[in-house]
Amino acid sequence: MRSRKSLPPEQASLPWHPPGLVAGVDEAGRGPLAGPVVAAAVILDDLHSIAGLADSKKLTAARREALFDEIRAKALCCSIAEASVEEIDRLNILQATLLAMRRAVLGLRLKPKMVLVDGNRLPTLDMPAEAIVKGDALVPAISAASILAKVHRDRWCVQVDEQYPQYGFAGHKGYGTAVHMAALREHGACIHHRRSFAPVAKVLV
Repeated sequence: MRSRKSLPPEQASLPWHPPGLVAGVDEAGRGPLAGPVVAAAVILDDLHSIAGLADSKKLTAARREALFDEIRAKALCCSIAEASVEEIDRLNILQATLLAMRRAVLGLRLKPKMVLVDGNRLPTLDMPAEAIVKGDALVPAISAASILAKVHRDRWCVQVDEQYPQYGFAGHKGYGTAVHMAALREHGACIHHRRSFAPVAKVLV
């Protein structure tokens, strides 16, 4: 499986959509200190276009929320999956991310003929797959997957914030901000923190 980064610049800059059922896959939540890593897989419907698909990080929260509902309504099928904090700590974050991606693809109602994955690593799959660096900005199906994964994880953070308001999850979304680190030092880690991540491990010593 070749990576998108191996293509000539004039080709790599163009949206790419091979024939047949193509699933785009992306993840959210590799970097935070808490919570699951989330992956999504999306097969778009060529007959129902969705305007404004882009890398989720380039969109406002309100725009992501609106696109989340539109993607769910218009895509041929989509799937959102997680790898838990326990799996992250046991496997490491990369392997847990690939596991979540595999679960997302296997959760699709339709089996894709091709899977396009953002980044440079592929999950284990029984169909052709290609890793595309910066795919979330190049391939609409990957953009859609990035939006679903990001919104799903952000919603998780908001829900957990109600359970553990002292950490401020709704604001920093689990990332190691100054506010989050101060809360960790004051309150220690909660059940949702990733013990294998160094900033969390330090407060457990």
